[in-house]
Amino acid sequence: MKIQSIVLSPSFTGFYFDDQKAIKHGALNDGFLYVGIPETPGFSAVRQKGEAISVQIVAEDGTVGAGDCAAVQYSGAGGRDPLFLAEQFIPFMQTEVIPKLIGEKLDSFRRLAEKMDRMTIKGQRLHTAIRYGLSQAILSAVANVRKKTMAEVIREDYGIAEKVYRPIPVFGQSGDERYLNVDKMILKQVDVLPHALINNVAKKLGNNGELLLEYVGWLKNRIETHRTRPDYLPVFHIDVYGTIGIAFHQDLDRIVEYLLKLEAAASPFPIRIEGPVDTGDREGTLQALIAITARLDALGSRLQIVADEWCNTLEDVMEFADKKGGHMLQIKTPDLGGINNVVEAILYCNQKHIGSYCGGTCNETDLSAKATTNIAIACEADQCLAKPGMSFDDGFMIVKNEMNRVIALAGSRH
Repeated sequence: MKIQSIVLSPSFTGFYFDDQKAIKHGALNDGFLYVGIPETPGFSAVRQKGEAISVQIVAEDGTVGAGDCAAVQYSGAGGRDPLFLAEQFIPFMQTEVIPKLIGEKLDSFRRLAEKMDRMTIKGQRLHTAIRYGLSQAILSAVANVRKKTMAEVIREDYGIAEKVYRPIPVFGQSGDERYLNVDKMILKQVDVLPHALINNVAKKLGNNGELLLEYVGWLKNRIETHRTRPDYLPVFHIDVYGTIGIAFHQDLDRIVEYLLKLEAAASPFPIRIEGPVDTGDREGTLQALIAITARLDALGSRLQIVADEWCNTLEDVMEFADKKGGHMLQIKTPDLGGINNVVEAILYCNQKHIGSYCGGTCNETDLSAKATTNIAIACEADQCLAKPGMSFDDGFMIVKNEMNRVIALAGSRH
């Protein structure tokens, strides 16, 4: 079966593009908007609408596979590709990319995705968002041609021998509603929570970390008071966007001392801290995470460090895993380009016994969330992000329901 045509259309995402640099430098909230001057190239405002490009691959027999070209909320930050706007990239895709895929056989997701992912135009690789969406559509089309789930296709194409399809722990993200959304997560007994969006020192972390310590104490008490069964012990996973490093002036001794306080405040709940430091460059951030991870291990701490910023590509993931730049790595799915790289990244982390977090961004779509959930199931990731959006319920519904459907259907055949 061959590709007959590819249809593109502009799409909305589940959240917004935010200028992380401007926010870190004190851009102020005005309702849901931000007041301030954008600092990252390509941004026309500190917060602007999230957008994507929908890709529909049509096979010769009319079978359709769909995916969405989407980029992360904090585009252009942490070494990522620049802001992805539909009106700029649809013409480019129509003239430069699509003609190269027409007539390709839909016989193997892995072969075609890898070929597309390596494609260059005038010596440059395609924007990560383009590779992300096209590879989703390829996976969807191949699955529909084979009349199987996307998870089954991944296992077939990558030779994954495991026969059982198991649920993956789902990580809910609260956005700025870090109190109200926790109550929703408790009601739905989410495996990992709450994200919390600690992206500002003065307002959310505290100049000495006091606000986050207070929040972790509240989180613990809230769950213990309102859980419906005593064995509900979710993992606390809090993304701090490098603010701990900023508050403690990148002093590793003080950072580790503070992390131990967070661990004590969370006990008996396990806790992960994502992105405790961001030095503004890849090597500096990696070396800091290596040192913090090693110090915590030497002290017998059970707190886990999660790498995010600057761990963007498959090559980054492999190096962070090899050097233990964290106990868990967020595989930030849109940043890896083709989702074939997401498969490779999860399998590599599992092989190296480093936590594999099939993540992404609130600024994705239902299609990209479903595709990466299938990958998390097929490759047995340690954790899967509920996405898109920051309202929690929508993203959790999309990911958890897709997970349950795939496990039930694929499991019935195996």
